[in-house]
Amino acid sequence: MSLAIFDLDNTLIADDSDYLWGQFLVDQGVVDKKAYEAANARFYEAYKQGTLDIVEFLRFSLKPLAEHEPEQLYQWREQFVRDIITPILLKPAQQLVDKHRAQGDTLLVITATNRFVTEPIVRLYGIDNLLATTPEQVDGRYTGRFVGTPCFQAGKITHLQAWLKESGANLQGSWFYSDSHNDLPLLQLVDYAVAVDPDTKLAAFAQTANWPIISLRTGECPEQQFRHWRK
Repeated sequence: MSLAIFDLDNTLIADDSDYLWGQFLVDQGVVDKKAYEAANARFYEAYKQGTLDIVEFLRFSLKPLAEHEPEQLYQWREQFVRDIITPILLKPAQQLVDKHRAQGDTLLVITATNRFVTEPIVRLYGIDNLLATTPEQVDGRYTGRFVGTPCFQAGKITHLQAWLKESGANLQGSWFYSDSHNDLPLLQLVDYAVAVDPDTKLAAFAQTANWPIISLRTGECPEQQFRHWRK
């Protein structure tokens, strides 16, 4: 039994849930359209370029959670998952998850996107283990702050190491699937790194490192794609 780790955004789903949640808040009139939309786009571009200040971004993205009652937030989140996320779930991604499950592997999603947004999305794939940036709550309300280390870049390794210690699992025979060069620290840590619909920087690195490069958006099942990969 091995550990199969998955990134979420643009890996298991066909877009970025963090960015989409921000746009959803704009569309619902929850936040100021002009200012929030511009900032959301700016942060997303910085993420893609590898220059994101994660603390600054979290102050921005978690602020709306502190401004509304949890009941209202959960209602919005349910609508968000139903209307925005469900259409971008990927059948080949589910096939890949199910393949690892059938092999008896332990399934884990590790994502920089905060737990409030990602927890219900990960459940749609039947995955119980989630490591994500955790929004702080006091007396049941979100504060707009986060707890511990952001689960981003090398911070993903910090979260994973703590989880491994707690769970008793290890990285022997481990897999990690990701689309982003921001995940290179963790991709280089596991035994089997797989680039999934990778960005330009990750694709170039994967080719040099001789990692498999697959797509979960083509409709072709992952097993067929692995057969196409030349070692």
